[in-house]
Amino acid sequence: MEPRNQTSAFEFILLGLSEYPEQETLLFALFLCMYVVMAMGNLLIILAISSDSHLHTPMYFFLANLSLVDFGLATNTVPKMLVNIQMKSKSISYQCCLTQMYFFHFFGIIDSVLIAVMAYDRYVAICHPLHYTTIMSPRLCGLLAGGPWVFSYFISLTHILLMVRLVFCGSNKIPHYFCDLTPLLRLSCTDTSVNKIFVLIVAGLVIATPFICILASYVRIIVAIIKVPSAGGRKKAFSTCSSHLSVVALLYGTTIGVYLCPSSVRTAVKEKASAIM
Repeated sequence: MEPRNQTSAFEFILLGLSEYPEQETLLFALFLCMYVVMAMGNLLIILAISSDSHLHTPMYFFLANLSLVDFGLATNTVPKMLVNIQMKSKSISYQCCLTQMYFFHFFGIIDSVLIAVMAYDRYVAICHPLHYTTIMSPRLCGLLAGGPWVFSYFISLTHILLMVRLVFCGSNKIPHYFCDLTPLLRLSCTDTSVNKIFVLIVAGLVIATPFICILASYVRIIVAIIKVPSAGGRKKAFSTCSSHLSVVALLYGTTIGVYLCPSSVRTAVKEKASAIM
């Protein structure tokens, strides 16, 4: 079989979440409901924070940014999957595939870094409450919120530039419901070592480093909370961190499973499940 060139006519086939057509109606209804709830929830959070002056604080500023990123992340993948199920078509053009992959990593990287920024915000609020407004100045908040967008732009663009140099031949079937990096690399019939090395470097920068920063922040937070004399004060301090900790566990647990685990223990089913989470 002749190698397929990277042309506008080239298409990939997204195999989706299930191999059984009879399950697609259920999946369509389930993911449509999940997407609507997610979209409405995030947009309402952004609207509430922007319209209420009492919520114009660093914590809610970062939360509004996170809601915008989460909305973009889901909108990049779920609607295309729903259209494919409804239209009984699983094809996606080469250009659209790379575009989807770019925005998935663009929003995903911002998501990871913003969650680490929010951990730092909680650390300052709990460990240095008297200096909180001085440390978390509008200028610093702007840098902490805007920096991840600029950083993610260049990292995601580099992923795409490294991807366009590859040649795809043989099978064009992607065992996923959207175009992600690792399934695409498996389809290439050229050397992908540079891409894989860059994936590991990026994973260290945007997964391992923020995760370590979050752990360090929460070690300091826990030590500070233990020193609080009243049980009510400790409970209040823990309550401000519980939702953030659940997001940290969900995001980093699944992301590490997809991008840092050895390929020998990864399967298409595990990757799809992690991506859904």
